[in-house]
Amino acid sequence: MKRESGEKTYPIWLLVNPKHPAVRHNIWSPVLAEIQDRVFKEMHMRIDSTNIYVRNAVEDSDIVPKTLNWWGPEVASEIESFREIAFQYKPKILITFGAFTYEFMRRVYEIKPEKGPKSWGTTKLGNEFGRSIQNFDINKTNCIPLLRRVIESGKFIVDPDSLGENYFQYVGTKIADKIIENKDRFNIWVG
Repeated sequence: MKRESGEKTYPIWLLVNPKHPAVRHNIWSPVLAEIQDRVFKEMHMRIDSTNIYVRNAVEDSDIVPKTLNWWGPEVASEIESFREIAFQYKPKILITFGAFTYEFMRRVYEIKPEKGPKSWGTTKLGNEFGRSIQNFDINKTNCIPLLRRVIESGKFIVDPDSLGENYFQYVGTKIADKIIENKDRFNIWVG
């Protein structure tokens, strides 16, 4: 897989762990389908997704941390490199997948405290997703964590009133709502 694809000037970015490139198909594709569905139903428009900027957090998958001592100098260098382009291009939405890319992004934006690999389980990432949606601000980069893996059925019960709603529907709808609320501030529309 190439290190990056898409356009850095595009307001939606995806940050991927190169050890798990399948998230683009297994997680992002169904989430994007839900986003597109919601946007179309509300606005009768579609998002031009061809230029979404996708980047591997690190170039070499061998330096992806595996242990509690997980942030070596190679990863620190990658954080600095990503910080430069993120601060230059200022994406409106930066989506991460799983613990490593979420903590990587937190370190890019110097969010404290720094956490280790065991800190970001499914529940905590889910809480962070909710917080990112609640605090969405079109005037800054909104870092939105998604899970790297979802159980096979895609079931993700958020609250008792959402029985039957799966993870992809839930996160796709929440992200779409923020895009719709700020539709005039996004230059992402087809046609």
